Amino acid sequence: MLVLVTGGTGFVGTHTVAALRAAGHRVRVLARDPDRVAPALSPLSVPADAVEVAAGDVTDETAVAGAVRGVDVIIHAASVYSFDSRSHAETRSTNVRGTELVLAAARRFGVGRTVHVSTFGAMLPATDGVVGPQSPPGTAGETYLSSKAAAERIARRYQADGDPVVISYPPALLGPDDPKLGDQNARLRNMLRGLMPMWPTGGFPVGDVRDTAALHAALLSVPTEDGNRYFGPGAYLSTRDFVRAVREITGRRLPTVFLPARAMLPFAYATDLIQRVWPWHIPAEYGACYVCACDARPEAGAPSAGLAARPFTRTLTDTVRWLHRTGRLTAAQAGRAGSADEGATHHAAPATR
Repeated sequence: MLVLVTGGTGFVGTHTVAALRAAGHRVRVLARDPDRVAPALSPLSVPADAVEVAAGDVTDETAVAGAVRGVDVIIHAASVYSFDSRSHAETRSTNVRGTELVLAAARRFGVGRTVHVSTFGAMLPATDGVVGPQSPPGTAGETYLSSKAAAERIARRYQADGDPVVISYPPALLGPDDPKLGDQNARLRNMLRGLMPMWPTGGFPVGDVRDTAALHAALLSVPTEDGNRYFGPGAYLSTRDFVRAVREITGRRLPTVFLPARAMLPFAYATDLIQRVWPWHIPAEYGACYVCACDARPEAGAPSAGLAARPFTRTLTDTVRWLHRTGRLTAAQAGRAGSADEGATHHAAPATR
């Protein structure tokens, strides 16, 4: 089966490519810069010549059509995932227009199945703090969350029209081998570098990128009668539990002050405005604070294609060890996680239920 992965040089995309290749599928990657494909995939033991590369941007209709033509399945993982207020225009264009173009091309060329990679955040704020397959798209005003809610509406419209569209909802993702040091891994790094002594209360679902990649590979063959909306393996953690887990695997004290998330929102919003003109990244983002304030968790029994999450401490350890190994953390910052068992397997599949 030939599978097109958009966003194939990103965090979710590269791990999804690796999972697809391990499952025996042929893969085509749509990449703005073909030269980035090899460096992004090589840490995952996927040689560059093992995938086809279609050059182009997901917001370019001609490039999307060329990439989609002839494929059996699409996994649409291209997305700007950032709460950085300096990326507003790119976020809206990639996340909304990109989704419309990919799904329209899939319809035009009769693609057998398209997996649209959404996020639990696309349904925030959630009624009673619970998100499930039937939760409506959210109404958040923050750019990333609102753009993913808009993309969610597009994907659901195609579903309602009868198109073979499946939606995945990854939690906040951590894990090793992140080509661009995305939002969650950067936040963990900032925490261990002492740049985040204050955290909002509340919590969020969190998981391992390798488990979500395994979900995407599984969704290629899930019977349509089993449903068409799936949650990535993971677990809800309060911010206190998250910090406690990081302390546990690093052996560091990490003094932290927890403040009510909703009380922090005005400060975080002001920081968001300052960030638009401040050239250096400020590790206090309105969107991240808003997610914690929503304090949402997946609905009990939400479908995940029979996949279960690996232990979160394993994910944390692997991530911190990778950050240390690649020079993003010092030995002192990584703590005992930096010298964790080097024999741990990065790409082990999650357990089935």
